[in-house]
Amino acid sequence: MIPLSWYLLLAAALFCIGLYGVIARRNAVAILMSVELMLNAVNINLIAFWRYGMPEQVTGMAWAVFVLTVAAAEAAVGLALLIAIYRTRESVVAEELDLLKN
Repeated sequence: MIPLSWYLLLAAALFCIGLYGVIARRNAVAILMSVELMLNAVNINLIAFWRYGMPEQVTGMAWAVFVLTVAAAEAAVGLALLIAIYRTRESVVAEELDLLKN
């Protein structure tokens, strides 16, 4: 059986890679992909704690399914917004997205 600490290290590494992608990237699509990576790291933590804590209950699995649902909705809405912005501005560089400014 794989120890819990290995799962936590994997999730921490994925979360740090995603956080770096959010901070360092200029392209809005790459930022959305990095957010998805961070959400997957959270899912790994949820499943690992569920498996090692109380596997007879389904709370960890339920939370993981909830996070996956939120991630899918976030990706759909985010990509729809980016397509709409690209049609008006012809760019998805995050630094140039100032549509709500006066």
